[in-house]
Amino acid sequence: MSLIKIQSSDNVAVDTETGHKVALKAISCGDNVIKYGYPIGRVSQDISIGEAVHTHNLKTALRLREEYVYSPSGEAEEPLEPVKISAFVRENGDIGIRNEIWIIPTVGCVNGVCKRLAELSGGVALTHPYGCSQLGGDHLTTQRIISGLVNHPNAGGVLVVGLGCENNNLTEFKKILGEVNPRRVKFLNCQDFDDEISEGMRLLAELKGYADGFKRSEVPISRLRVGLKCGGSDGYSGITANPLIGRFCDRLTRMGGAAVLTEVPEMFGAETILMNRCADRETFEKTVNLINNFKDYFTAHGQTVYENPSPGNRTGGITTLEEKSLGCVQKGGRATVTDVLDFGEKVKKSGLSLLNGPGNDIVAVTNLAASGCHMILFSTGRGTPLGGPVPTVKIATNNAIFRKKQGWLDFNAGGIIDGENLDDSFFNYIINVANGEPTKSEINGFREIAIFKDGVTL
Repeated sequence: MSLIKIQSSDNVAVDTETGHKVALKAISCGDNVIKYGYPIGRVSQDISIGEAVHTHNLKTALRLREEYVYSPSGEAEEPLEPVKISAFVRENGDIGIRNEIWIIPTVGCVNGVCKRLAELSGGVALTHPYGCSQLGGDHLTTQRIISGLVNHPNAGGVLVVGLGCENNNLTEFKKILGEVNPRRVKFLNCQDFDDEISEGMRLLAELKGYADGFKRSEVPISRLRVGLKCGGSDGYSGITANPLIGRFCDRLTRMGGAAVLTEVPEMFGAETILMNRCADRETFEKTVNLINNFKDYFTAHGQTVYENPSPGNRTGGITTLEEKSLGCVQKGGRATVTDVLDFGEKVKKSGLSLLNGPGNDIVAVTNLAASGCHMILFSTGRGTPLGGPVPTVKIATNNAIFRKKQGWLDFNAGGIIDGENLDDSFFNYIINVANGEPTKSEINGFREIAIFKDGVTL
């Protein structure tokens, strides 16, 4: 990490690592440190002018549970006329921004079959290790996530592949999945056939014939659902990429579109900002439960609620969970919070929805896709090759990482540091992705899912 020189208020020149914090005045032990207008922690020892402010002298002030009061901020903005995007209109009225064939296993035992079918057909295999030996909530979560993916409109056709003896067998899975279009969704139970590959290829040919009947047409952007995610954050995430995403979110929701913010632990310390933007008291109460239930999940496993910034986050200059959270929630801009969703629950309302789930990158991306998000805007200060089931747009927070990892990253927000206004170019780029321009993860063939797990495995 390079060093930059900062001039303090007392004309004392100090060196600090890029993205890191340095004291421009003396700070006393016990004082709050303010960033983004909110406290990001308390000073644990006196800090002198020019001294680095980081994990050795700044500690979290988060507590297990808080008492919350609904104080609506009233920041809703006037609606905007929606622009047009080009999408595939499905028979049920949904739109897709891709027209792919997905191959989804009900159980990890048939992952190899799914991968072989994808290699032979050009389809996309979304493999995972679950679907059997799970109990209670984990089993249901797996079924709900897979159901959300099967019903995702970016897939013109879906082949669901089962083994036959798993807990999540096709008969049981269909009870959760519900009614589907038999031309769009087909099922293969591998134990029923001498040659499951031949049977799978026959079904995939039928699905491709159905999907090929769809063509792009103009629809308003108000029908677009966008997921919001950050990973490998650094000290610039809350200054460049996340606010840029937030301004896109505001523009999209003012045009009647929907955005979804997840990573519940990365709301801790910034949750009141979201709570005060809730559309009504019912949504506020759901948000309170979302936060407290996830804190209870931490403590039930003997973990502290404030253990979040990863080694990469800390190397990039993020010290406390409050600092990470205050940067993270900026991806939601100033949009009104209209709904709170659970695992596998589909986005139902325009505006900003909050989605249950952890901050783990692959799990969060999977959750967003399963909720129906057509694409995911993913900010990163450290760089990541990750790609999910839907187009995953990687937005660099700084120029250096974008130059270094252009094979991974799609858009550079680093110019904001130099005063560039990137709002229009970013908005137009997202429209291009919606219209079919592939992301780097799509070009690289990087597509993966991971399903949240909490309980016992048999």
